[in-house]
Amino acid sequence: MTGTLITVAPTGAESAKAEVPALPVTLDELVLTAKECEALGAAVIHVHVRDDRAEPTLDPGRLRETVAALREGTDLIVQLSTGGAVTDPESDRLAVLDAGPEMASCTMGTVNFGDDVFLNRWKFVVDLHTRMQDRGVVPEYEIFDLGHLAALRRLLDRYGLPAGGHVHVDFVMGVPGGMPGSTEALVACCQALRDLPAGTTFSATGIGRSTIPVMLASVSAGGHLRVGMEDTITYAKGRPVESNMQLVARAVGLAQLAQRPPLRPAQARELLGLAAQR
Repeated sequence: MTGTLITVAPTGAESAKAEVPALPVTLDELVLTAKECEALGAAVIHVHVRDDRAEPTLDPGRLRETVAALREGTDLIVQLSTGGAVTDPESDRLAVLDAGPEMASCTMGTVNFGDDVFLNRWKFVVDLHTRMQDRGVVPEYEIFDLGHLAALRRLLDRYGLPAGGHVHVDFVMGVPGGMPGSTEALVACCQALRDLPAGTTFSATGIGRSTIPVMLASVSAGGHLRVGMEDTITYAKGRPVESNMQLVARAVGLAQLAQRPPLRPAQARELLGLAAQR
């Protein structure tokens, strides 16, 4: 791979706007962030939405409005989260696909998530995978632990390849309760990729203080990057993140240093099996 796919995850469902004022929570803030991150080198935006109180929501109208606004204002690949918040019911998470994104996340198993449990039953995972196949939505399979890769192999063997035919995973590393954000853990995941279809690609996400180690390990292993204020609100020790653009700029600099410059959205669509034209 001669380029680097950079995904920005600007908001998430965990941080509170009152505690992190720079967090983009309104539609206008999200679209402005998306435009600025695209200009820097991001190709995908991983989207959570908030309500009028800045609380996480899976409201269908807000999701559709957000997808439409991001498509109108940017050329970024819009990837909706089907994870939502840990309290969201399965029916609401499945209904995320009704907003018509190009991509959506598909988490491959249950994981302890700090003091909570991020529940992803096998039946739910299968429903999500097959509905995305039917609707032509390309999944990003989110892997929080090594066993999730075995679950993905089982899923693909039983239910077939995703829409577009290309398998792309994201290693989410450093969540308390999931795999550590370490080079050793990433190497183990990369070795397990050999059991998946030829050509499978991966991104890696480092949560909190694991952000930089995971970025370095992923690029050195030929992987791609996801960064953003969903995953860390600290740029360096004692230094809060000022904006998502700050995190994207750092990822872009690393990609350029590795002589794997950021992929533009059109190149990313080709890589991920998305149609070149929307």
